[in-house]
Amino acid sequence: MIPDSLKKEILIMGCGNLIFADDGFGYEVINKLESMELPENIGLVDAGTSGSAYLMSMLDEESSVKKVILVDIIDFELPAGTLKKFGVEELPNIPKYNFDAHDMPLAPFLVEAQKNGIEVVIIGCQLKYVSNPDIVVGLTEEVKNSLDDAVKMVLEEI
Repeated sequence: MIPDSLKKEILIMGCGNLIFADDGFGYEVINKLESMELPENIGLVDAGTSGSAYLMSMLDEESSVKKVILVDIIDFELPAGTLKKFGVEELPNIPKYNFDAHDMPLAPFLVEAQKNGIEVVIIGCQLKYVSNPDIVVGLTEEVKNSLDDAVKMVLEEI
């Protein structure tokens, strides 16, 4: 049986790890969205560091997801806190990216989702500091200041 969030047409997925400083960005965006009244066809999930598992499940024939909006930190060597919206077509050209705190990048699953007819939008925030392996709870000021604009970007996509 698939989770309820995968029974919605639009899945907003926050990725990252709350205990590694800026890696908690995806969690914080989802947290803000959870306090809002959203349309019935929207699923929200704090995927933490299990984004790849959710994306694999999204490819299941029982899933109703037609669009995924993934929110996470990125490393495009931009000024810290800069937001960037992009699609999977930009992934192969990125020399260095960080979509989760572990070794399993989400990029192949995002490409596969798009190949299967799911629209993929990535909203990334340029990280300043990821503390892994040290535990640091809380975003840097630059990334924290981008949260409201990131929420607006997500809402524009739905």
